[in-house]
Amino acid sequence: MKIMVAMSGGVDSTMSAKFLKEQGHEVQGCYMKLHSKPGYHEENIRKVKKVGDYLGINVHILDLQDKFNEFVYDPFVRLYKEGKTPNPCALCNKFIKLGALLNFAKQNGCEKLATGHYVQVKDGFITAAKDPSKDQSYFLAQVPKEVLKDVIFPLGDKFKSDIKELAKSIEVLNEFAVQSESSEICFVEDTYIEVLKRHYNTNLPGNVVDKSGNIVGKHQGYMHYTIGKRRGFEVFGAHEPHFVIKINPDKNEIVVGSKDDLAQNIVELENVNLFIDKDEFECETKIRYRSPKLQASVKIDTANKAGIVILNQNALGVASGQLCVMYDKDRVVASGFIK
Repeated sequence: MKIMVAMSGGVDSTMSAKFLKEQGHEVQGCYMKLHSKPGYHEENIRKVKKVGDYLGINVHILDLQDKFNEFVYDPFVRLYKEGKTPNPCALCNKFIKLGALLNFAKQNGCEKLATGHYVQVKDGFITAAKDPSKDQSYFLAQVPKEVLKDVIFPLGDKFKSDIKELAKSIEVLNEFAVQSESSEICFVEDTYIEVLKRHYNTNLPGNVVDKSGNIVGKHQGYMHYTIGKRRGFEVFGAHEPHFVIKINPDKNEIVVGSKDDLAQNIVELENVNLFIDKDEFECETKIRYRSPKLQASVKIDTANKAGIVILNQNALGVASGQLCVMYDKDRVVASGFIK
């Protein structure tokens, strides 16, 4: 089979290409230039070409910066301005890695696209990886169901520790095994604020208010805060911890309250991606990548790709812009962005 592998210069995509080549497939590699962070691409391209030479495969360099800006970077910047907390990796997987890159693979005569994600596809469903510590099913939950027949995830049934050990044992690939993990958001060097500063004045002192709208303190500028944050602002005479429970960007205000004020059990969704033919169902739900799964009842408005999730218990830190993913055991049945 002719397969294109998304190659980043990391150990996961490197070993994915190696496994597929050893299985007898006709493999091509592709490195995507997604942003213009200084010095970022040169080192990665060196590594990708080294792997290409080692495996004897052709490696493409594909410039997708315009598409990345349109579908990932610009929404990232805009959503923070709107007082939301974006999830750029979910958008990148949908529109870039399993969108534009898949189209490029098909244009080059490839039957499948492979990536180094730790996730499985079973019976047409995105399914959690065998390694729970590396499972990336959450970040792939916005990918359209019809795309899944065209993609392969060679690492979905493997453990990251085994992958690194195997790479370590191969002299040519040793540097891939010992390099540090890549950052979660590839275009963010240190903090998201550094990115926003290129576009906005983020240091706009404003008022901290309570649930009733009373001014109770001062902050540095609303874009510095996300739902659940408890530091970086002043509350006059406070003796108890205060948490950000709402952001009012138009007024440059942050609303604070107690930890209990963060709790909610009704979550509204938009841009719902559905993998099952049901508009009402019970499931387990994650409101953030690292959050525990909570039992929930879900109603979907399929015409408007909207939904309501009613959690069986309160969740803390439900943030507008984050991805809510719904599971039936270990398989993804739906996802949507929190309104």
